[in-house]
Amino acid sequence: MNNYLILLGLAIAPGLAIAYYIFWQDKYDREPLPLIIKSFFLGVVSIIPAIILELLFQTSGLQNSSTNIAEGLIACIVGIGLMEEGSKYFFTRRFAYRSDYFDEPFDGITYSVMVSMGFATAENIMYVFNHGMGVAFLRMFTAVPAHAFFAVIIGYFLGIQKFYNKKGFGTLGLIAASVLHGLYDFFIFNGDNFGIYGGATVSLIAGYYLSKKAIKLHQQDSPFKPDESQTGF
Repeated sequence: MNNYLILLGLAIAPGLAIAYYIFWQDKYDREPLPLIIKSFFLGVVSIIPAIILELLFQTSGLQNSSTNIAEGLIACIVGIGLMEEGSKYFFTRRFAYRSDYFDEPFDGITYSVMVSMGFATAENIMYVFNHGMGVAFLRMFTAVPAHAFFAVIIGYFLGIQKFYNKKGFGTLGLIAASVLHGLYDFFIFNGDNFGIYGGATVSLIAGYYLSKKAIKLHQQDSPFKPDESQTGF
């Protein structure tokens, strides 16, 4: 029993920690906790259509682990990246995006990450209970943060779309996140041939850099940010 509790704790801790971190990065107008929690659990639900879509895609015959580079890339970007990011995007766009509390660009990042961490936590529980503690520690520093990086990218573009009237920017963010997600998985699945550690690490670093930049830009653009010229500092 204690072992199961330890595994469960290791499975849910990374997603909750990242969600907490992003919540506090929304410095000037934090979102209501009930909507944050709702978004997280919508992310848990979003794993269901993602799994169904991935299974349907597998009927195409394209293999994510393939000696054919083009086939492997298409399978990973479309069959995994787009299916998973698309499902998370749908729930973010359908619910949080329409909320009256979504009132600044940074909120796109906040809600997108909350949905993504719900998804990642549900996924992590399945992996950890199937493969054990070693996988729990590995995913704590790889797959779960990767989900967060991809979500920040989507949320950044959703914020621009809503508050700067840039039609199609949400879709652009979805495409960018799907490609990064697909590339990450491509190197994971084809590590023996294409360098699992180098390729996956580069994908993670790129996601980290882009998400860090996106967070900073939307923080600076917040309409709730105090006017420093009037604070005396």
